[in-house]
This record gives sequence, structure tokens and C-alpha cells, in this order.
Amino acid sequence: MRATTVAALGATLLLALLAACKPASPPAAPAAFDPLAAARAAAGRFDNREAPVVAACYTRTDGAANPCWVCHTAANGHNRADDADLQVRYAFSAAAQTNHWTNLFVDRRAAIATIGNDEILAWVRADNYTPLREQLATRRDYLGWRPDLDLRAGFDEQGFARDDSRWRAFRYMPFPGTFWASNGSADDVFIRLPAAFYSDADGRYSVERYRVNLAILEAALAVPDTVPDAQLVRRVEPLSEDVAGFDLDGDGRVGGTVDTIRGLPVRYATVAPIAVRRWLYPQGTEFLHSVRYLDPDAPDFIAARLKELRYSVKRGDYTPDALANVYAEERQAKAVGALPHFAGRAETGLLNEHGWQLQAFIEDAAGRLRLQTDEEHYFCMGCHSNLGVTVDQSFSFPRKRPGAEGWGYQTLAGLRPVAQAGQREPEILAYFRRAHGGDEFRANAEVLARWFPGGRLDEAAVRGADLRALTLPSRERALALDKAYRVLVGEQRFTAGRDAPLQPPAQVHRRLDNDETGLAERDRVFRDGRLWLDWGDAR
Repeated sequence: MRATTVAALGATLLLALLAACKPASPPAAPAAFDPLAAARAAAGRFDNREAPVVAACYTRTDGAANPCWVCHTAANGHNRADDADLQVRYAFSAAAQTNHWTNLFVDRRAAIATIGNDEILAWVRADNYTPLREQLATRRDYLGWRPDLDLRAGFDEQGFARDDSRWRAFRYMPFPGTFWASNGSADDVFIRLPAAFYSDADGRYSVERYRVNLAILEAALAVPDTVPDAQLVRRVEPLSEDVAGFDLDGDGRVGGTVDTIRGLPVRYATVAPIAVRRWLYPQGTEFLHSVRYLDPDAPDFIAARLKELRYSVKRGDYTPDALANVYAEERQAKAVGALPHFAGRAETGLLNEHGWQLQAFIEDAAGRLRLQTDEEHYFCMGCHSNLGVTVDQSFSFPRKRPGAEGWGYQTLAGLRPVAQAGQREPEILAYFRRAHGGDEFRANAEVLARWFPGGRLDEAAVRGADLRALTLPSRERALALDKAYRVLVGEQRFTAGRDAPLQPPAQVHRRLDNDETGLAERDRVFRDGRLWLDWGDAR
């Protein structure tokens, strides 16, 4: 028995004895939900020191199926991870050779069958964000990030939060595989820049200045490294050059409204000069990412109920040279077999070596959002620390849709399948062709039936389909996936994984004794994976 359990039992007995000595009193009101309790109870506890190695990394490739290329790729931009070799070998530490994500192997079909459709629809349509926001708003014993976005108030047509919190919603291409709704979750992402980026010389809020600076950031982050700074072209929402104070569209004049940025500006339109660094966010940039259940009757299946709420803020301000040193140090640490370690703790957020601080919330058994534990936070760090494909450790913003239509609450409407930068075929087609399925474990039976009839990819059908047909599940599958995750929430074993497959996938390793994937022998290693997209004329 754990020492913490013994201590807890002792404290319970002591309280019971004290209570017995006191006069009887009226029954106490039910204790208010404490979203910090689970994280505090598990502080410093780790069952899996390699929690940053996510479940997808244990895929069984059979020497042919390669879903790994979308994350592990050659060096690009300022990302010097250059981890394409992880397609060749798993390269796990001794601690990671055993697959700790045992939730993958639990058969929940009987439990799923006990949940009715009406029951799960009521569940996914309930708001579990507002109670978290209310609980943390006045907590004096909490030093972490407090949810300050009013999701009920929503966003205007340009994506600005109606609550004046300065959060802005943007529309982006979902990352291949895990983040397609057909694999279980929908999501949205919001960005916020520090006050310097939306304040005028008198310190007043200027939405036009904010638009200009967000557009400059978009040009700096979303154009691939194959394009030199001087040749950069990015279509943006209509901007005022008078507000910017400098030439944005490269016509040699300053003034009027423009909808294109040509050439990377050297500075942001701020009162005090702030330099633009390509593929790097300015210090103080914030992201808010909600991972949601599926509602087949909601636009793009985005349900009201959150599975997770993820927040990140850029604390450090590193130069490209400093970042190169960070990557070199990380490679050295991996070479000597050092286990992952991040500064911070659940209640304040964890800080990675690249200057990003992350904090996240997940459901408790009753579906209320609670602060993740230290170990649960380590899981988040796996994709946001030293992964080869990210752009300054981020995924969504570099994949933002160009122009004014790229601002607003997330929707797949109007999005068409496009190629990754430097590739010729649509990203989804490339993923299907290389991964041999629609997810890392080739376990999405609906995708296999739709797009791989008879076990062969129907390339013509994929090319002729829109994004919703390619990435959204059927109503039946959406409800089944919701039920599976609801069962997982009740179990509260997230340290054993967050995947809730409809049945245990066959193409996954329980343990790895041979670290070779077999992909190199069959010429199935791809070093061209990029987060950036080729939007064609829409650039």
C-alpha cells in the first residue's frame, strides 16, 4: 500500500474520532467541486517516466505502413530536431520499450453497448467549461492560468472574442491522423498576442493595429522555408497601411488598404519596436486549444463538452542561434539516455526548453474539468517539445487558412484538400497512401471501408472528395466514439492513455525488443513531411 494511502487513512480515522467527541450538527452541504484536488493529490508521482512518448509511436508498421512521417521529418525552418530517423527505428529508452498506454488493449465494447444514443447526446451537449471558469475565477491558492475566455459569448464573424478578452479564433487545416474527427475528437484553437500588439500610442485598444500585427505574424509563421524573406507573399485580411506605418504590400507607398503582404516586415506595428523573427512567435504569445467530443448534429461535429482544455504561453524569447543550441543539448541528452524532465508543476504549468509553458485540464469521472496531474502534463509535452515537424513548437497556426476567410471560429466549410509544402499530391491522399489507413494503428474501420475498398486505396475517390467527407465520421461512428471515451473518463486512468478505440487495435506493439521499424528496407521512409501547406493561388 502506498505511504500516501496510509497517511490518508490515518487522517480519516483521526477526523472520525474528533467528530465523535463533538455534539451532533446539521448535515454539511455537499463540498464544492475542487478542480485542483486531483493534481495536488498526485503531485510528484510518476508511474511512466516516458509519458512524452505518445501511444501512436508504438504503431506496428509491418515494414510498410508509415504514419510516422507527419511528425518525424528532416530539419526545417528553425526546427533542428531532424528526427526522420525515428521512422527507421523506434530508438526508445529502456523505460519506453514497454508500452505503458495499456488502455489501448482494454475491450470496452460491452460497456459501450450499455450507453444509449440519447444519453450520450445529452452528455456531449452539456457545458463543462463554464463551471471550471467559475471555480478558478476567485481562487487565491492557485497561481496557474485562469480560463478567461467566455465561450458562451462566442466570437464575431472576424473571430474576435465578444467578451473583449482579445482572444481570436482562426480556421486551420486539421493535422493528419489523430486530429481528424473520424478518429474521435473535434477541436478549435484561439490565439492572443500581448497588449503591445493591439495598443496605440495612448495605450488604447486598436483592433486595426491588432489585425496588422496578427497578419504579420501569419506571414512570418505560415510561409514555408522554401521561400526567402524577400520573396515572401501571403494573402491576408484587408489591412490599413496607415495604421501599420510602413509598406506592407511592397508597392513602394504607405497608405490605404491592402490584402497582401509582400516581403517579410522587419518589425511589428508596435509603439516600441519589436523585431519580426520568421517561424518564431513573439514573447507572450498565447494559445488556447479545446479538444471536444463529437456532436453529429453540430457544425463540423464540434460538441459543447470539452474532453480537454490546453493552454500555452511563450515565456522565453530565444534567438535562432540560441534555439540551435537547445536542439544540440537535447540530442546529447537523448544520446546518453536521459529521461525527459521539465521545469514546473501542474499548478503553475510545465516549461519546456524552447520557452513554452503549458498547462491543461481534463475531465474527472463526473465529466467536470480538472487540472491535469504532473504526469498527465508530461503527456502533453511529448508533442510540444523537440518534435521534428512543429513550427516553434506549434501545430495549428502555421496551417491557418490564408486571407480573411482564415479568421473566425473553426470550420471545415470551404476548405479543400491541399498538398504539404514541397509535395505534389493532397496531404490527405499522401497520408492514406503512406499510412495505409486513416489513423496510426490502421484501426479506423470506417475509413478503410470508404477509401480502401477491397484493401486498395481508391485514389480517384479520395481526389474527388471534400474535406468533410474525408475527415468526418458517420453519425453511428461518432456516437460510438463518444461512448467509448465516456467509459474511459469513468475509469480515470489517463496515465494509461487517452485513446478510446472501439475495440483493441491489432497494429500496435505491447513491447519492443527490436527497435527497427522495417520501413527503410522497403524504401518507405519519407523526409518531406512539413506542417506548412501549399495553398496555391490562395497563399
